[in-house]
Amino acid sequence: MLLKTDVLIIGSGAAGLTAALELADRFNVLIISKETLVDSSTWYAQGGIAAVLAKEDSTESHIKDTLIAGDGLCDEKAVRFCIENGKSAIDWLVSSGVNFTKNDETKDFHLTQEGGHSHRRIIHAADATGREVSNSLAAQVLKNKKIKILENHLEVGLIISENKCRGAYVFNKSEEKVLTISAGASILATGGASKVYLYTSNPDGASGDGFALAWRAGCILSNMEFNQFHPTCLFNADAKSSLITEAIRGEGGILLLPNGERFMNKFHKDGELAPRDVVARAIDHEMKRIGCDCLYLDISHRESSFIKESFPNVYEECLKYGVDITKDKIPVVPAAHYTCGGVIVSKDGQTDLSNLYVIGESSFTGLHGANRMASNSLLECLVYAESSASSINYRLPEISLPFEIPQWDESRVIHSDENVVISHNWDELRRFMWDYVGIVRTKKRLLRAANRIELLQNEIQEFYKNFNVSKDLLELRNLVTVSKLIIKSAQQRRESRGLHYTLDFPEKSNVVKDTILVPVNFADQKVIITKDK
Repeated sequence: MLLKTDVLIIGSGAAGLTAALELADRFNVLIISKETLVDSSTWYAQGGIAAVLAKEDSTESHIKDTLIAGDGLCDEKAVRFCIENGKSAIDWLVSSGVNFTKNDETKDFHLTQEGGHSHRRIIHAADATGREVSNSLAAQVLKNKKIKILENHLEVGLIISENKCRGAYVFNKSEEKVLTISAGASILATGGASKVYLYTSNPDGASGDGFALAWRAGCILSNMEFNQFHPTCLFNADAKSSLITEAIRGEGGILLLPNGERFMNKFHKDGELAPRDVVARAIDHEMKRIGCDCLYLDISHRESSFIKESFPNVYEECLKYGVDITKDKIPVVPAAHYTCGGVIVSKDGQTDLSNLYVIGESSFTGLHGANRMASNSLLECLVYAESSASSINYRLPEISLPFEIPQWDESRVIHSDENVVISHNWDELRRFMWDYVGIVRTKKRLLRAANRIELLQNEIQEFYKNFNVSKDLLELRNLVTVSKLIIKSAQQRRESRGLHYTLDFPEKSNVVKDTILVPVNFADQKVIITKDK
């Protein structure tokens, strides 16, 4: 089956939905969503969006905080670009119907503070900001007749011709068929790759699809070794992906050892409000030192009414598992949360490949550096969705409009009767990535991971060549590809910086540089982007 569209958007988080709405005035847009329209990492985001909205705050202060968190690897021009456009992005969300929490007395937007921020600048919708943003933008998308949606579809690969992206092959999970989609411009907004790890706060769809697709298409990636582990996820065997928002620590929550002793002041002068990488390593260190399964986060000293009003969803979620956060300490562990590296793009979201844009967590803009500042991720989604839409609005008339392209050919493959191979490989991958390429790394651990990933990749590639594709096979193929990129990047960085900590090189290098990964099929052409450095 062949479909044609002006703009193809793969992914339906904040970045994808924003780009669609910005483009639909002029073009026909097709959104591909792996699950339902709102089932994305955005929907799970609790804390909020960082932007300069308070009188006592300033753009320069936000820039400074972001640069500090990025530990020397932020692109200052990219940081400035994103933060300077923060207020207009928030204004656009408000005009799109997003209901942010307001102060009862002043009726101004309520702003909270998170680790690494010097001011209260996190605008939020209680403790379910992502849900509110997703639902509001999805409602606008559903009303727009120029936007078509395909839910429960998973991208297979990009269609490349004459060093240009011409669309994508997409797998219909319900019918188990592959569609061919021809597009004038394509946007990857597929989120991160935290599902490579055994423990993660991300939804099941965070399988690194955008990274893998762009890499196989010939795009350069950068800084894939910087994987952010959220310090506090609910520790419970049944509590899948239950993140405990950082805003709890921003409102006075304290971290405790099993004996009730505080410990964060031993690791950082800001205590519980230290950057996420510091807090995650501190928790990991204390758990290993003591030999315990979890530590505790306690906000029960605040008023019960304040807790329920400020964190209603966390309160209800924890209550499901027998934890009343107004009275009880919350058992927590770190979990993979955010991929700071990604596909190198310009400030317009343009990749090395003509007609292909990458926005959101899949991209590398230079904003996050070696460690993402809390609540800057949704800001990046909004700002770069708008800039990529502006670029496409300007360029699409000169881009070759959809034309006939080869349809998907599965005549030489058969149905597999050995799908157990996929499930076993999936489990093995996520376990050794957690053990060997997690919060603390060593050369020996990375070498073990590299040896295993080669075996897995060969096995999965053989499987892919000979059998019909499936959702699990496609996701596993992407996860293996991304895991290999993470391992390779980690091996190249012979220092400890930001989110990358290795016992073999515990100090920072005097040489500050990004890790660059260039595919053998690099799309070497005149449109290659520049980082505006």
